[in-house]
Amino acid sequence: MEWFNVGRIVNTHGIRGEVRVLSSTDFEDVRFAKGSKLAVFKKDDKKPIWVVVENARRHKNFILLTFEGYNNINLVEPFKEGLLKVTKDQLEEDELQENEFYYYEIIGCEVFSEEGESIGTVTEILETGANDVWEVKASNGKKHYIPYIEDVVKDINVEDKKIIIHVMEGLL
Repeated sequence: MEWFNVGRIVNTHGIRGEVRVLSSTDFEDVRFAKGSKLAVFKKDDKKPIWVVVENARRHKNFILLTFEGYNNINLVEPFKEGLLKVTKDQLEEDELQENEFYYYEIIGCEVFSEEGESIGTVTEILETGANDVWEVKASNGKKHYIPYIEDVVKDINVEDKKIIIHVMEGLL
């Protein structure tokens, strides 16, 4: 089964079973909605524990979650430093807009200039607030940072793992 991270439990919060989560999903309203099913992978554990979100609220840079049946700090303490994940099937329930992609679809794609020159492979996606920036590693190890904007990214083919970009002056 293929798993995707949606958050990391960094700590407990209070004594009533709340956990403090650092989100790593663009779909917080869906992933952490009441009734949502998540898999908790405790630190250094390969077997998931399925939980259902009972309540979620934002607090500073975190999301505070409670799970059904886990209403005590002693029950959620073992989840500290664990990961929250969903399956690929759960991802496919989300409705992406046109020109929206999951990170896992972009990471690993080969990037080429409009002239067909290989630039490298997308290794990471950085969120800047304004737009995402793709870290592209060339075959010689050099890293390039490509902004995900219309003027630069011309074509994305996730099936063929191929991206065509317009190389603006100073980009590489």
